[in-house]
Amino acid sequence: MPVPISPEISAGPKLSRIDRTIQQLSSAVYVPHSDLVIECWRTAEPVGYSERTSGEHLQLNVGDIWGELWDCAWFHMTGSYNTSNADGETVLLIDLGGEGLVVDGNGDALQGITSIRSTFDYSLGRPGKRVVPVSILKLADGKIDVWLDAGCNDLFGSLPNSGRIEEACVAMRNTDIHALCFDFEVLRELYDQLPNGSARRARVLQSLYDASLILSRGINVERCADAQAVITPEIAKRGGDPSVTISAVGHAHIDLAWLWPLRETIRKGARTFSTVLRMMEKYPDYVFGASQPQLYQWVKDYYPVLYSQIKARVAEGRWEIQGAMWVEPDANVPSGESLVRQILLGTRFFRDEFGVDVKNLWMPDVFGYSGSLPQILKKSGIDYFLTQKLSWSAFNTHPHHTFHWEGIDGSQVLVHMPPEATYNSSAAPRAIAKAESQYIDSDVSDRCLVLFGIGDGGGGPGEEHLERLLREKNLSGLSPVVQEHAAVFFDRLQKSSDAYAVWRGELYLEKHQGTLTSQARNKRFNRKIEIALRELELSAVQAWRNNRTPYPREALDRIWKEVLLLQFHDILPGSSITRVYDESLARYETLLNEVISLTDQYDQEWVPNNPRSVPVLNSLGWHRSEFITHDGAWLKANVPALSLSTIHPDQIYETEVKASDTNLENEILRVTFDSSGNITSIFDKEFNREVLREGGIGNDIVVYRDEGDAWDFSTDYMSVQPARCAVSVSKARVDGPAGIVEQTRTMGQSSINQEIRLLSGSRRIDFITRVDWRERSSMLRTRFAVDVNAVSAQCDIQFGSIERPTTQNTSWDSAKSEICAHKWVDISDAGYGVAILNDCKYGHSVHGRNLDLNLLRASSWPDPVADCAEHQFTYSLFPHAGSYQGGGVVQEAYALNHPLRIVSGSCATDVILEALIGELPDNIILETVKLAEESDDVILRLYESHGKRTRFTAVFASDIHSVFEANLIEKNGARVPFANGVAQLTLQAFEIVTLKLSMK
Repeated sequence: MPVPISPEISAGPKLSRIDRTIQQLSSAVYVPHSDLVIECWRTAEPVGYSERTSGEHLQLNVGDIWGELWDCAWFHMTGSYNTSNADGETVLLIDLGGEGLVVDGNGDALQGITSIRSTFDYSLGRPGKRVVPVSILKLADGKIDVWLDAGCNDLFGSLPNSGRIEEACVAMRNTDIHALCFDFEVLRELYDQLPNGSARRARVLQSLYDASLILSRGINVERCADAQAVITPEIAKRGGDPSVTISAVGHAHIDLAWLWPLRETIRKGARTFSTVLRMMEKYPDYVFGASQPQLYQWVKDYYPVLYSQIKARVAEGRWEIQGAMWVEPDANVPSGESLVRQILLGTRFFRDEFGVDVKNLWMPDVFGYSGSLPQILKKSGIDYFLTQKLSWSAFNTHPHHTFHWEGIDGSQVLVHMPPEATYNSSAAPRAIAKAESQYIDSDVSDRCLVLFGIGDGGGGPGEEHLERLLREKNLSGLSPVVQEHAAVFFDRLQKSSDAYAVWRGELYLEKHQGTLTSQARNKRFNRKIEIALRELELSAVQAWRNNRTPYPREALDRIWKEVLLLQFHDILPGSSITRVYDESLARYETLLNEVISLTDQYDQEWVPNNPRSVPVLNSLGWHRSEFITHDGAWLKANVPALSLSTIHPDQIYETEVKASDTNLENEILRVTFDSSGNITSIFDKEFNREVLREGGIGNDIVVYRDEGDAWDFSTDYMSVQPARCAVSVSKARVDGPAGIVEQTRTMGQSSINQEIRLLSGSRRIDFITRVDWRERSSMLRTRFAVDVNAVSAQCDIQFGSIERPTTQNTSWDSAKSEICAHKWVDISDAGYGVAILNDCKYGHSVHGRNLDLNLLRASSWPDPVADCAEHQFTYSLFPHAGSYQGGGVVQEAYALNHPLRIVSGSCATDVILEALIGELPDNIILETVKLAEESDDVILRLYESHGKRTRFTAVFASDIHSVFEANLIEKNGARVPFANGVAQLTLQAFEIVTLKLSMK
């Protein structure tokens, strides 16, 4: 008796024939008719349509190379076509070996094109776009005359043989073969997703095989019709009642800079958005969405006709406005106020331009999410959050795709992570099946989201995505797919929200920890300009209060928008090409100088001019008594909260500081150096205890080998013994109230100069550092081995702090090998603690009893000279009594970052302005003082920093008429009871409160 052959085994030859047939159909869709005549005008940078012939003129043929990476050119292509041919649709097939934008006779965007050789994850599909329908060109008399704005770059920057013309011809598209090809493709993929042994799987295979046999004798119109008749019954079969329905929205995640400069993104936006509009004309079900007001602003500025077409589609409901922030920024490094401004300016743009109040935050590709974000979102009217980046985590799988995310203060937002784990979905059957099968929360939710299209470098959905979706609306064997707005999806998801789990704290990405340190100069500029903008806004408010000097709204709006742009998640994290940093560093310097100059101008409007004294401003919310320098001399300043005090330069003070090659000492601390210059002891005289653990070193500066790229370094880097930067020169001196030991260290071609400074009466040891770094593939760190027994560290984040383990007991603990903190990290036991503070660093490691700070990373890709430059920064060690709350860590870190500021003025009156608000409790931080966006009310933004509910009496200035509580986008809430300049305020743990003050 013959042994029966398994259907799965016998399917092999049939599948091979089917796959060959799909290739043959694909090759037969387009029939070239004639070549186009090609000429171009090449320039180094983009030029407008009116200047399109201003560059170097080239006459070209297919196969010629027209430029080098980042070159630009205007192409002019001419030819002819047969207007009476009814066999199909006449198209142009154009591949320039780069990206291009087809324009109309007025130079307005029509459609983007992309080389079919573009780099991409081909498992998700082919990214190329080369087909330009002649119908969109609105030509007459069969004459081809078309202009294209081209960039000699790939979707992802460089491309092998960039700038080589691969194709330029007139062709006929056979619409019947085109449709049959997609029917074959969708059914072939459906076969792979169906269960073994199912009747549906067997019927799909047999129908494809039978149709392939018909076409085996050659592809022509008659045979295609016969083959179509065979497979139509299978492509027409509908599904039953679904367990999961897939909501799909077209997407084109566009990195505003990454492997290309910012200027190229402007053109990427036009290419992508014009292609979307052309696809919408062909596919009436197509729904597309895009975030990032900055990108829309560029389109508005550079492509106004295209922008008006987008606005029409938004009004129609085909184009969804997504995401609440100005850009999709990094969420680790920006300050809390920066994240607020991202939302404030982002939502305002969408409301003003499109009449849309966005309710979701759209961050599919950001490298981890701060535990402060839920409160920032909720207090900005944002209810929903989307990402997929946690699917990249290296060690642990996040346990949910749909869940409530609870922040450090208790606020919650609803989160969905598309279970396909990509924002570049192919929309093919495999994508739909993967979304259903991987949806962790399908037991409590019957909807999930798919984002389809070509992203990162832009491009968006192509006809292949939309052709597949046409066939998958309700195809038997797949979950049904509905194209709809993500907002509709989230609103529907919200209805079952009681069933979803809660995740509390940060959404930590177990990958890309190197981005907390890479491109250190950019991070320093970001911190400094965030603080400088705070000072400018405060000074401008004071000038307005004093004599109604006009508030610099236009300048602040412009500067803030550029700062927010530079916080994009491939700029600020340090993961872009060299050119991006050459340009951003230059812009940062220009912006910072402008902010400082504006601050000086506004100081003149309200600071009294008294040549016999030195006016000193305290912009923080508590009284400060600190040493400062002026004209080379030290002064002791005592300044109330949010106030100005004058100091006489001839004041006398007494100090007790000592400095030698072996000791640095004040009234509280004694720092001991060994003969090699290492810190071997930090003794706290007040508490009679050693800060460093026995045998430990303080400020142990070491260099680890770092073969990683800008995103990642090996998690076991500490398993290889680091090189130590030895002290080569050490000099000690006393300068007024400062004891100083100045050390120089060398490593290879690099040098590190540090001024280790201890001020009289201070618990803070400052390490004022200048580095000239030239070592490639290296990571520079400092470590303090402290004698504090703690199983967790408290880490400063936006508007609060978060507790993280110092242990490695679990895989979740171990995955946090590098953690983000802003101004400080602290470890404390029951009675004593030690904090490490900084003025521009973010990457930390706190394992066991080690406080470790990542100073520099010289990675080799995508910027081969990253961090090989001169740097300056300060970090500090701050031993203290009790916990971080009782030890004053938060205030000391703010003092380091916001030094008392000597100001100069020319105001005629000697009257010093009354503080807007009196001294605040230690745990209440005044983060922001500004004028409201749409009124002359004053905005005060406070937050609770110790994690405890606090009720206090707030004393306001006499020129305040009324007080309202507002949300973060400055919409009024409840009126605050207010009498005789006094109000009772209550802040919950880590709560952000925005007060809007009306002035008399």
